[in-house]
Amino acid sequence: MNNLKLIGPFKQIIPMTRLPLKGAIKDESLTIIEDSGILIEGEKIYAVGDYDDLLTLAKANKAEIHPLTGDHTCIPGFIDAHTHICFGGSRANDYAMRNAGKTYLEISKAGGGIWDTVTQTRKATKEALVKGIIKRAKRHLTNGVTTIEVKSGYGLSVDEELKMLYAIKEANEKLANDLIPTCLAAHMFPKDHSGSPSDYLEEVSSGLFPKLKEENLAHRIDAFIEEGAFSESLIAPYFQKARAFGFDITVHADQFSTGGSKVAVDYSAVSADHLEASTETEIALLAKSDVIPVALPGASLGLGCAFTPARKILDAGGALAIASDHNPGSAPMGDLLTQASILGAFEKLTNAEVLVGITLRAAAALKLSDRGQLGQGYLADLSIFHTNDYKEILYNQGDFKPCMVWKKGELVYNKHKH
Repeated sequence: MNNLKLIGPFKQIIPMTRLPLKGAIKDESLTIIEDSGILIEGEKIYAVGDYDDLLTLAKANKAEIHPLTGDHTCIPGFIDAHTHICFGGSRANDYAMRNAGKTYLEISKAGGGIWDTVTQTRKATKEALVKGIIKRAKRHLTNGVTTIEVKSGYGLSVDEELKMLYAIKEANEKLANDLIPTCLAAHMFPKDHSGSPSDYLEEVSSGLFPKLKEENLAHRIDAFIEEGAFSESLIAPYFQKARAFGFDITVHADQFSTGGSKVAVDYSAVSADHLEASTETEIALLAKSDVIPVALPGASLGLGCAFTPARKILDAGGALAIASDHNPGSAPMGDLLTQASILGAFEKLTNAEVLVGITLRAAAALKLSDRGQLGQGYLADLSIFHTNDYKEILYNQGDFKPCMVWKKGELVYNKHKH
């Protein structure tokens, strides 16, 4: 054993282990390890257990000791499985107009909507996009988020989508958090495209898919299935080609109308995200599948609309991840813990269901098997809170932030030194 570090003692460690991937979870199912420590070897956890036992082992192996004074609780680093933090400009005007009663169509006619962000993102240099991603990701880190999925989708041409994906890759090399890129070229049909929507999808798939593979820019393909975006029939050749290339598929589904969740199931998508419009039919369909439903409470808060029917999804036997949807239009807040706490209050989710939704099940929504839990062999991604009771974290509805964050065995944020 080398490069060993011991952190502790913790009043509580909530390892999020031995929990099901699907279905409802009672708080009594959570394992709570008291008076405990975490022994790290390199980037990974070597052991979680009684602090005194681990201290003896650490001293015998000349490990670095990182003693904690006062009461601390540790849970896995949070995973935000759906964001759009690569963008140019702002849509503050959209938000003001929407709250003043303007419709989506009226906002769009006034120069707002997704196309406004596309225009501003196209104007931005790659360097400016990198700077924006880094700023937002660092804020996520102070909130305990150690892994962030990041979509393209505001370029809507081969060159502009590549610019976004290059920016995400470059930002990832400069950050402590891990960024997981997703290609969302099928976000909407670009207003300036001279052909049909099917022509556009053929153009971007032919121009992008080989490049994504060749330069390892993304292994995930997303599409917005909605009346104002792409239909099930239009997206079929696009997803078939994505599967032929070996990409993972994810779907913006059932946000305003249903249909997207069926597409997700039909194409064995890793996740179906949004689901605010899902009815009993879609919920049952998802629950019987291996698709991970992802709730995006930030979009509900930003748009002032209903939340994803999280309680019904869980009670039907479905999985449930929770993500921020951080974007400049419908979900500008970007605070995962706050949003997850609020969703829990409105949908009557247990603490266990909320926390598993931003750790273990969020990892599954990204097909990441090396994080989301605290146990031997998992990445040493830790969110540490100054409390003797993990229930305080959600009780404060996002106002209670981590005092320390570790990423891959390194202390990357210490509130007391900022």
